[in-house]
Amino acid sequence: MVRRSLAVVTLSFATLSGLTLPAYAVTLEQKLAALSSFTQPTSASFSSWRSAWENQAAWADYAFDWSTDLCSSSPDQPLGFDFRMPCRRHDFGYRNYKAVNRFPENKARVDDAFYFDMRQVCARYSGASRSTCNSVAWTYYQAVRQFGDLNVSEAEIEQIRQTAEQSHENTDA
Repeated sequence: MVRRSLAVVTLSFATLSGLTLPAYAVTLEQKLAALSSFTQPTSASFSSWRSAWENQAAWADYAFDWSTDLCSSSPDQPLGFDFRMPCRRHDFGYRNYKAVNRFPENKARVDDAFYFDMRQVCARYSGASRSTCNSVAWTYYQAVRQFGDLNVSEAEIEQIRQTAEQSHENTDA
């Protein structure tokens, strides 16, 4: 009986010590503070975000969405200007603010940070190359400012396509 009790105690201790403790619970305020620090239109903010992006495991408790489609349907390296990293940070801001239902009030700042990041890429060039790069960056910035919050589903696109086809058929008849 003593032997059995000792085995149960030993097994219980082993089970308890083998279990991982629950992850540190990050509050919404902490997550928003980190998001804000990562999405400012400054070099310090970009550096901080990039460091976190390179060590995502250190931020696991925050459950950030690090996924990206880079520059979406636009070229990631238009005319050879590498906007991949600015697009990554922009996606990070959009995805994570949407996940915590704080996107509308933060969209403009995330877009401004995107433009800042692209201008930093352009600053590496000189002369006509810099001017061209800045023009492309301005175009990308205007596109996200105007269309970056559109969230259209495939079903909505299909419905619009069908409506357009029906309108076209009615005008032909």
